[in-house]
Amino acid sequence: MTKRFSSPRLVVSAKLTTFAQTAFAGAIALNLWVNPSLAGDPFRNREPHQIGNQTEAAFKAIFQQGNYPATDRYLEQALSKEPNEPLAYAMKASLAYGNKDWAKLDTYSQKTLETGQKLIPNDPLRGNLYTAVGHFLEGAVVITREGTVNGVPQALSRLRQVYEYLDKAEAISANDPELNLIKGYMDLLLAVNLPFASPDQAIRRLEQNASPGYLVDRGIALAYRDLKRYPQALEYVNRAIKTTSDNPEIYYLKAQILKQLGQKEKSQQIIQEAIANFDKALTKKSQLPGDLVKQIERERRSAVSLKNPG
Repeated sequence: MTKRFSSPRLVVSAKLTTFAQTAFAGAIALNLWVNPSLAGDPFRNREPHQIGNQTEAAFKAIFQQGNYPATDRYLEQALSKEPNEPLAYAMKASLAYGNKDWAKLDTYSQKTLETGQKLIPNDPLRGNLYTAVGHFLEGAVVITREGTVNGVPQALSRLRQVYEYLDKAEAISANDPELNLIKGYMDLLLAVNLPFASPDQAIRRLEQNASPGYLVDRGIALAYRDLKRYPQALEYVNRAIKTTSDNPEIYYLKAQILKQLGQKEKSQQIIQEAIANFDKALTKKSQLPGDLVKQIERERRSAVSLKNPG
């Protein structure tokens, strides 16, 4: 355990709050191929855990379709009809972070932790898992509120608790797909940002034991993008597109990868393909958050400037 936290300032600066929005959000999603008789558990084909139909519908909306307004509607129903499901609160916290609504981030991070703890007696695997997630989200709250320098001691304490509860969940079922998806995303985040961590080990965890498959592909594409290994990133984002072709955020990710690859190889053709993927993402801008749309538009303009310098 000590080795994991030997560089506290580096750990906390490793995009902790960004993970609350992206990596964690990506780590909790719907398996599009799960047997309909197992509705409510998007991760497991065997020995399903009951999660809830409204929570499941919210994941379909955001991860299959990238539809944020629909996701909000389903999550409001989930909080009313499935109030003991920590996954719903975790998603609300993640969306609050994306909207820069720090009060709601604080509220739903606490609710994720509370419902995770309450779930432990009845479902110790998921209870411990979401207790870990709750501590992680509360660490993001600390960093957001206090800043990196002042928030380091508290955030480091939270991160220790994250791994304490992840270890408890892993002791129950080391090969569980939901556990490995969330832990795999977290390990990739740290591996991309810390010199002593191994991204290859995190990728193996995702490929071997995590589910659903398209989020495995998406996570690995994100990792390879950040590692500047663009051909591998392109391979995995194309795999994700095959199974989530209605999600505009997947085309945005592909556009980012192509833009960087085009710059590296000085290829106008690849940059043009990047622009086409930015455009494809923007065809569904009405269902994306306004700040995200503005970011996509900024990155598209940057790509156009590369194609038409001067």
